Amino acid sequence: MLIDRCVIEVRSGKGGDGAISFLHDKNTEWGGPDGGNGGKGGSVFLLAKANLNTLYNFRHSRVIMAMDGEKGHKQNMYGRSAPDVTVEVPVGTVVSIESTGEVLADLKKEGDIVMVAKGGRGGRGNVCFKSSRHRIPRVAENGHPGEKKRLVLELKMLADAGLIGFPSVGKSTFLNVVSRANVETADYPFTTLIPNLGVVHLKDGRSFVLADMPGLIKGAHEGKGLGIQFLRHIERCRVLIHMVSMSEERDPYQDYQTINDELKDYGADLEKRPQLVVATRMDEEGAEERKEKFDKQLGFKSLPLSSLTHLGVDPLLKKAMDLIEKTPEFPLKGIVTGGVKVYDAHLDKQAEDFEIVKLRPHVWHIQGEKVEKTYALINITTDEGIAKLVKYLDKIGVDDRLYDMGAQDGDSVTVGEFEFIYTR
Repeated sequence: MLIDRCVIEVRSGKGGDGAISFLHDKNTEWGGPDGGNGGKGGSVFLLAKANLNTLYNFRHSRVIMAMDGEKGHKQNMYGRSAPDVTVEVPVGTVVSIESTGEVLADLKKEGDIVMVAKGGRGGRGNVCFKSSRHRIPRVAENGHPGEKKRLVLELKMLADAGLIGFPSVGKSTFLNVVSRANVETADYPFTTLIPNLGVVHLKDGRSFVLADMPGLIKGAHEGKGLGIQFLRHIERCRVLIHMVSMSEERDPYQDYQTINDELKDYGADLEKRPQLVVATRMDEEGAEERKEKFDKQLGFKSLPLSSLTHLGVDPLLKKAMDLIEKTPEFPLKGIVTGGVKVYDAHLDKQAEDFEIVKLRPHVWHIQGEKVEKTYALINITTDEGIAKLVKYLDKIGVDDRLYDMGAQDGDSVTVGEFEFIYTR
């Protein structure tokens, strides 16, 4: 079964908390702090493997988790770092974030690897806070939290050329003739339910990978027929071989325009790919006359083909190979290449700011990515840790912001799970 799209959730491990400890030794009068750092949390990686050809193992929404790092120990011993988790995916997998559509990676070569969730750094133990002025620190850091993401995995097959056209125009039959694909063929629509690949070897020693795409129909980009689920596989093809049947069952030129419209509406510039227009079923009665009329409507001559008699097979393969060799790879939909990110200091400052929300009368909540991350690192189980958090909130201007918003003495203020009473 070909599964070419799935959604997974990845969770990296949290870093281990730093330890608060003091040396107790009968031979050492003033031992001082000896709390060690926490271990690093495990990260999650995706690795491309050529021996896989489907996302079948991810057919159900899976959760891939890495373990948390170990807490620090006394005697300045570090906690153990958690092992990373590496998951194998097929070559040709595109990884993106479900909520935004942002593409994280295009794993198009054997061995390509990407970190999709970074493990949290271990927190520092109290030995790291010792100084000449602060000789007995009773504070340590919590481990950095891990990351949690929902990712979309899409398999986009690696083919140099793709066969496109309406159902039953002879795509699968042609692939069987020029390769050893052995694709099922029949004279009813949608015989081909999944994309099929075949390696084509030319007489001059050259070769390329040819993909047989399931038949498209009007409205395919909206999901009609087999629809958009297989249009994504065309994105990697450098050359499109557009097959149009010369049987009297359909209007060849109308079919040609309909397929091109679907390619355009898909939105990945597929209509800009080089195309070889092929008139198939030239062995049928009246095909020559229909091809002549079709060529006049096109404004150029299509390539004649009969998979039954092998008419035009070799010239078509040679033209396709020549076109592939001089056509560069096209970027995939959603992937921008060669772009330069421009940083705006004002925008960056706004992104780092915090926000205070009034939940109800006399109850306030502090939120924001930076303030929440900093809170997560502070160990508030000790008086010194609480003092450190309060000092940080005062430093970033929380007290002044609460006053400007009308907070009164005795109001309750929360940040994360920590609650304190506001006084001016």
